[in-house]
Amino acid sequence: MINDPIKSNITIDNYLDSHYIHRSNWLRAAVLGANDGIISISSLAIGIAAASTSREPIVLATVAGLVAGALSMAAGEYVSVSSQTDTENADIEREKTELREMPEEELHILAQIYEKRGLKKETAMQVAIEFTEKDALAAHIRDELGINEISQANPIQAAFASGASFTIGGVLPLIVVLFAPIEGMEYWLYGSTILFLILLGGLSAKTGGSSISKAILRITIWGTIAMGLSALVGYVFGVRV
Repeated sequence: MINDPIKSNITIDNYLDSHYIHRSNWLRAAVLGANDGIISISSLAIGIAAASTSREPIVLATVAGLVAGALSMAAGEYVSVSSQTDTENADIEREKTELREMPEEELHILAQIYEKRGLKKETAMQVAIEFTEKDALAAHIRDELGINEISQANPIQAAFASGASFTIGGVLPLIVVLFAPIEGMEYWLYGSTILFLILLGGLSAKTGGSSISKAILRITIWGTIAMGLSALVGYVFGVRV
């Protein structure tokens, strides 16, 4: 039997290179930031445009919203993910204490985890023993707490991805505000924003390996609702500026 040279080169070190799960942390933050940048800045601009007869207040509000939103997104993401990291670290410290004070109980817990995953009782215990002998803490962090290098939070990475993607997303409606005709600008903003959201949905789905049509539909529907409500507020409180 001839071995496939391509398959023979696959190892555990390069197997996940073609998978998408390792992108989940930064992709989630980037898509959230870009989506928020496009929708919030467009909604803000639409609301002001619906109550304005000149370009200056629309540009001013859009730029202010872009700067404040990008900083808020980055700071919020950093604080949020840092809280997750603190929780993970607290659990790891607790696990260290438990391994030191009750190693036998921890060994049996690990064996029960493997047994529930489908191993026979004897096999589960043998696996737990071998993992414990190699690195007990790593085994419990991974299999008891569910923390690994893919899912582990990274505050700096998440903050940068959110802030940068919000800025990129927010710049798109700002360009429309700068160059679109003042008459009917809200319609120009709505149409262009839908196009931006379709592109973002397709790009995020392609990067994450998910359904492109589902991503586009989801992001377009919620974007339309947000912009529609913002325009309604502008018309209802239509103070002309």
